Amino acid sequence: MTRPTLIALKTLTWLACLVPFALLVFRAITNTLGPDPTAAITFCTGSTTLNLLTISLAVTPLRRLSPRLNWLIKFRRPLGLFAFFYASLHLMTYIALYAGFDIDAIASDVLKRRFISVGFLAWLLLLPLAATSTNWAIRKMGGKRWSRLHKLVYVAAVLGVVHYWWQVKPGVLSPTANTLILAALLVARPIQSTFLSWRQRRRLRAA
Repeated sequence: MTRPTLIALKTLTWLACLVPFALLVFRAITNTLGPDPTAAITFCTGSTTLNLLTISLAVTPLRRLSPRLNWLIKFRRPLGLFAFFYASLHLMTYIALYAGFDIDAIASDVLKRRFISVGFLAWLLLLPLAATSTNWAIRKMGGKRWSRLHKLVYVAAVLGVVHYWWQVKPGVLSPTANTLILAALLVARPIQSTFLSWRQRRRLRAA
C-alpha cells in the first residue's frame, strides 16, 4: 500500500471515529437527544466503545489471513485509543449526570450494582493500555512485556459485554451482536495461532 493511500485511510478512520462524538454534540446543541438525554449519551458512548474495541480486536485475525493485510496493524492503536476515549466519556456521563460527582453514591454503586462494578473494572483495565500506547512505552517495557500487558484488552472487552448484558432489562437482546462477534474473535485467535504453528513446523521439516 502506498504512503498517500495509507494517510488517506488513517484520516478517514479518525473522521469515522469522531462521527459519534460530533453527532452527540450536535444533538445536544439542537436539543434533539430525546426525552432522556442522559440515557442517549450513555448508550451512544457505551455502544461506540464496544464497537471500536471489537474492530480493533479484529485487526490481528484479519492480518493473519494474508501478508498483504499487514498494513491493518497501523489502525489498531488509533482504534484502541478512540475506544478508551469513548469509554471515558461513558464513565464521565455516569459520574457527572447520574451520580452528580457524589463520591459516596459512586462508591455505593460500584460495590452494590454489579453492572457498574464490571464497567468500572473494564475502564480500569483499559487505562494502562491507553497510557502505554506509544512507541516510547514499547521500547521502555520491551516488546514481550508490552504485548502481555495489552492482552488485557480481551478481558476488558469481555467485561464490557457483560456490563452491557447486566445493564439492559431481561429479555432485551441488543447485546447479542457484540457478544457473538467478540466470541468469534476470541475463538479465532487460538485457532489461527495453532494453524500458523503447524504450518511453520511443516515448513521446517520440509526444509
